[in-house]
Amino acid sequence: MPVRFSSALRQLLTLGALLSVLLMLPAASHAQSSGLEYRIGPEDVLHISVWKEEDLDRKVLVRPDGGVSFPLAGDIQVSGRTPLEVQDEIRSRLQRYVPDAEVTVSVDKISGYTIFVLGEVKEPGQFTLGRYVDVVQALTLAGGFTPYANSRDIQVLRRQDGREVTFAFDFRSISRGRNLQQNIILQSGDVVLVP
Repeated sequence: MPVRFSSALRQLLTLGALLSVLLMLPAASHAQSSGLEYRIGPEDVLHISVWKEEDLDRKVLVRPDGGVSFPLAGDIQVSGRTPLEVQDEIRSRLQRYVPDAEVTVSVDKISGYTIFVLGEVKEPGQFTLGRYVDVVQALTLAGGFTPYANSRDIQVLRRQDGREVTFAFDFRSISRGRNLQQNIILQSGDVVLVP
């Protein structure tokens, strides 16, 4: 005999399901709105697997042009995208061959997030990191300033849409707790230049 719910109980169950979905939204939207989701870069190693398909489980190196090749999905541009975005594209490309494919894309080795600190710092160079850093953290990684550094006229150079963009950074101001918005999160390829 089928179970029958009263209309009040049915509304309560529907309200409970809606409430549980709404409770999950802030966390997801906060992660997306923060802009700090990891973006895949050249030289990263991705682990791509399709559930129950042993031949479609492999690690792939992201080429310098930002692409990867994967069986049945072909050549895919992944640089600058999140693992979830790549996962969705591979799933849609595989639908023709593997209906209801369960695809997982994870970053096995992070090599694509690289920043450069040059000029009057104790240890200038290239830094490949597994996490995002801001300007102050990058300067710390480079060992701090030399005695000749001009900490007021630091510049962050960024290539954006094919052109060079410059951001000014005044360390003295930051160290006094002022103009904190200039301590930006660095993007892969950014150059911190200390005169």
